[in-house]
Amino acid sequence: MQEFLSSYLPILIYILLCILIVLLIIICVKVIKTMNRVEKIVDDVDEKVKSLNGVFSIVDTVTDKLSALTEVISDSIILFIKGIFKRKKKKLEKEQEERKEEENGEEEE
Repeated sequence: MQEFLSSYLPILIYILLCILIVLLIIICVKVIKTMNRVEKIVDDVDEKVKSLNGVFSIVDTVTDKLSALTEVISDSIILFIKGIFKRKKKKLEKEQEERKEEENGEEEE
């Protein structure tokens, strides 16, 4: 038995190692092919994204312009409303001053 193991075991191990090396080579080749496919897909996606960059820049510009326009419109509305309230406040202050003057005029008489 000892002689059998000493003579045939190394041969068996060498055969298994050869099979393992062949399998690793096959796996490496498949991984390389897969990486090439992934690279092609990534390049295709990158090309499509670059083609959409123009559209995105247009959308970004339009959004910025609309935002600025909306800000101007809202500011003008706010100023208009503030002006109305200031006029009412001035009118009320003027009426109060007139009342005080009338009261002061009546007290002097």
